[in-house]
Amino acid sequence: MNSRNREILPENFAFGKIPLWFSPAVWFKIQNFSVALHVIIQNEEMLFDFQILKSPNLQILRCCIQIKFLRTFVSIFYYSLSVFHYIAMSIEVNHITKVYGTQKAVDNISFQIAKGEIVGLLGPNGAGKSTTMKILTCFIPPTSGSAKVCGYDILENPIEVRKKIGYLPEHNPLYLEMYVKEFLEFIGGIYHLDKKTLPKRVAEMIELTGLGKEQAKKIGELSKGYRQRMGIAQALIHNPEVLILDEPTSGLDPNQLQEIRNLIKTVGKEKTVILSTHIMQEVEAICDRCIIINNGKIVMDNDIQNISKGAVTQNRFFVEFETSVDENVLKNIPGVLKLAKVSGNAFSIDAETGKDIRQEIFKLSQEKNWIILTIRKEEERLEKVFQKLTK
Repeated sequence: MNSRNREILPENFAFGKIPLWFSPAVWFKIQNFSVALHVIIQNEEMLFDFQILKSPNLQILRCCIQIKFLRTFVSIFYYSLSVFHYIAMSIEVNHITKVYGTQKAVDNISFQIAKGEIVGLLGPNGAGKSTTMKILTCFIPPTSGSAKVCGYDILENPIEVRKKIGYLPEHNPLYLEMYVKEFLEFIGGIYHLDKKTLPKRVAEMIELTGLGKEQAKKIGELSKGYRQRMGIAQALIHNPEVLILDEPTSGLDPNQLQEIRNLIKTVGKEKTVILSTHIMQEVEAICDRCIIINNGKIVMDNDIQNISKGAVTQNRFFVEFETSVDENVLKNIPGVLKLAKVSGNAFSIDAETGKDIRQEIFKLSQEKNWIILTIRKEEERLEKVFQKLTK
């Protein structure tokens, strides 16, 4: 590099010592700094003439370089934000479609799941839930669209995707003649876990899933509940960032169901979990968010606490009195749209959107000496929301 080029390097203009990798000359693999700077200015569409590099006015040149490096830092900042978003999203699904013959099993669905979310995937039989899971786990390719798991494309980097995912399919694939520890060591070997640390990892999974008392048994001797625990243990053995569970509580008794729910909650504190199930109460108890699929399309995607609000079309209240009351007086409360007798002295009242009529009912009850037994704002359960959206 000649003396003229050394004169205009940023380190001579109060930037401090700039590392070699930060030099535009290195980025562009061009020895002549003047030409490199010219290329950068051209690419950044900065309105500077290349002849300025030949100008004796180094003050102007200094300004040029300072502006360039300022813009570079801003670009790096915005790039960092995009990388943060890129990493924060464990799963990104973009316009995925899967066609079998003339039937669309999945029809142009898109969603994102952030790191640490537990998401319930709901839908009637044949809605496309299992197909979606199989696409995300690289078992089958989509007909069109794309998806990423922890930043890896399912079509371009399927091996890396599988490393990031723990998968429990609907039909738990276990070798019934193998012992509990033996099977987990076998699965750990498939994932190429270090032989020195594998026994420790197996012990951790046995403790986490509560298989301690059963570890000396063959898998074929385990109950349905413990086999499901085995399935979750094998899905977690390689410490994946994403856990995909297809009907993990199918066929379990109430006690086993609660145990598996608690296990999923524990795992969900550190990992992203997608849970497919037909049990609405399970989603309400475990999940942060629910995605409902019907006929291959997403018909709802919302937080559990907000999901009923998204499906309720009316502002509804329930009120029950101790004795009979005049229905016409209730109908004349400001904001009441419809009144229906539920049973006895109990009524369902639809009011104008956003209007809370409970205070008016209390005032009226005081005036008429009516005793209120129950009064509440109605909120639909997930089960009713599901039925409305999948009919």
